[in-house]
Amino acid sequence: MYVLIAPDSFKNSLTAKQAAQSIATGWRRVFPDAHTELCPLADGGEGTVQSLVDATGGRLVHVQVQDPLLRPIASFFGILGDGTTAVIEMAAASGIELLKNEELAPLKTSTYGTGQLMLKALEMGCRHMIIGIGGSATVDGGMGMANALGIEFTDHQGKPLTAGGGSLDALAQINMDDVHPALASCEIIIAADVTTSLVDAARIYGPQKGASPQEVQQLGKNLTHYADILQKTFGGNIATEAGAGAAGGLGAGLLAFAGAKMQPGFEVVRQTTGLDEKISKADLVITGEGKTDAQTQYGKTPFGVAQVAKKYNKPVILLAGTLGDDYQKLYQKGFDAIFPITDKPMPLSQAISDAAILLEDAARRVAHMLLLSQKYFGAR
Repeated sequence: MYVLIAPDSFKNSLTAKQAAQSIATGWRRVFPDAHTELCPLADGGEGTVQSLVDATGGRLVHVQVQDPLLRPIASFFGILGDGTTAVIEMAAASGIELLKNEELAPLKTSTYGTGQLMLKALEMGCRHMIIGIGGSATVDGGMGMANALGIEFTDHQGKPLTAGGGSLDALAQINMDDVHPALASCEIIIAADVTTSLVDAARIYGPQKGASPQEVQQLGKNLTHYADILQKTFGGNIATEAGAGAAGGLGAGLLAFAGAKMQPGFEVVRQTTGLDEKISKADLVITGEGKTDAQTQYGKTPFGVAQVAKKYNKPVILLAGTLGDDYQKLYQKGFDAIFPITDKPMPLSQAISDAAILLEDAARRVAHMLLLSQKYFGAR
């Protein structure tokens, strides 16, 4: 029996690799001779770096950068097993979770720290990058990221703009003369599921980044002006491309300044991990996530796993930290069996702290059910 174990992380409790290890341990208690392959996954958001590093035998690189308010913080990125591909989560440098509620300031926050992560990767010889751009605190169109890579933004007097999307209305010229020379030869993939255009970014995402109605209006006008300058500088109409508005316009910045390409987050992870080939060889696929409900079918990792598995006619079991509204709909979306991992009523804090044990035990129970089926119904 060849079992592929391909879960997402269980938020606030287990990384995807830890979840996969717990499932494998439980399964082998019933089927000790089973071949279990671990393939920790993510969807391009939080946990993508760790999952891809784990899946490819890569390593983490720790580096000091500047947070959205340009304060020094400890951050990280990954280098995959090939030694030349960097994987970056912009949230690790420019994310909203790095700020307290009272610190949210979308007119001032900058993606400079994300650019610093990219710069370090370039200096270490990486010529391929995967950048997940969810969870930002910024609406600066990627200006801060570009600044860190040597690109200059000036007003009509030739003075550099201050950090943040609040200054984009003064933008007159973009100077690429001092851009890091390795950027042109680096292939960059943006892992994002957002299809918002640049000019809509402030309206759709500004409020969740702390923008007042007046600030949303100001940022919207600024991004529209920024879009005009991008068009004059680079030609085409980057601002209207799907995903250009992701992470407060960082998508547009990466498309314009780095020649990046946009791909859905799970698809990037799917290709990087060789998921199709692994599923095609498996007898059974087990996936998992922290909460499963009807929303799982809209781009979450287990749904992606199920769609690939059905392509190869492989059975799929989903183990969930908790089951939410209308999870039953997933039985029509490629899942063959769905199980919660909790075995009794318990506080959320206990479920989080005991997640590894609960997941192992749930895998063991499911394995016993399969053993029962093989023993009494296998020949029928």
